Amino acid sequence: MSELPTTTRVWLITGCSSGFGLALAAAVLASGQRVIATARETSALDALAARFPDTCRVFPLDVTNAPQVKSVVAQAADAFDRLDVIVNNAGYGLIGAFEELGTEQITRNFETNFFGALAVLRAALPILRAQGNGHIVNISAAAVISNYAGFSIYGATKWALEGVSESLAAELKPLGIKVTIVQPGPFRTDFIGRSLKRAEDHIADYDRTSGKFLRFLETMDGKQPGDPAKAAKAIIDVVESDAPPLRLVLGKYANDKVRKKLADAERERAAWEHLGLPTDFTPTP
Repeated sequence: MSELPTTTRVWLITGCSSGFGLALAAAVLASGQRVIATARETSALDALAARFPDTCRVFPLDVTNAPQVKSVVAQAADAFDRLDVIVNNAGYGLIGAFEELGTEQITRNFETNFFGALAVLRAALPILRAQGNGHIVNISAAAVISNYAGFSIYGATKWALEGVSESLAAELKPLGIKVTIVQPGPFRTDFIGRSLKRAEDHIADYDRTSGKFLRFLETMDGKQPGDPAKAAKAIIDVVESDAPPLRLVLGKYANDKVRKKLADAERERAAWEHLGLPTDFTPTP
């Protein structure tokens, strides 16, 4: 086994064949750290592995295959004697009005985006606990800040992952394990083209809502303002921080969206406080 300096981290990143996963793996390796890069199809990682033969290991991984997840995480821990950072990036988008989506489409999206991430975490946590340290990075979406017409299920998978992440952060903090949720805005990856599945049915009544949003996304493809390389550096900086945030919001669009969501939520709460606030039991004199 390789002997690593204590300052060198070992990263396990899922979904590395393109987009955020590939950009992050390349940036981590360029910084001198170790990467276990996984993807369903690993051919896209051949060049990266050839460029960093001593610090990059590539494993095929379908996160919906629980036995394979368990095996790959164990092999990943053996590759460099430890695991320090777990990045749940594997996933894909699903767009269409809720009524247009098929049951199998909904199930598959949850199996990949949510249950796949849980499988990776369940396999990795015993290793991190035994080490007494580690960092979990779960890639979320701007759809969680506030959701869009057409992203009901995709947004729900990321909402669910964030809910688990918040609880994990509280459970794992005393054990020396950190958790960060990454909320990216629109970044120039192949998400809209390669990683966005369409609803299997079409209902014309939704053309003005979810259909309009899909058309907008298609016009944005290749023109997104976010730079994946800069996002990768931001994630690395957070992992290297002594006090990382629970949420890292990436890009101007997502940061503006968070500010608006918080302001709108407070206005709505205040407007209905007269009904919501006095619903506790009246104190007994």
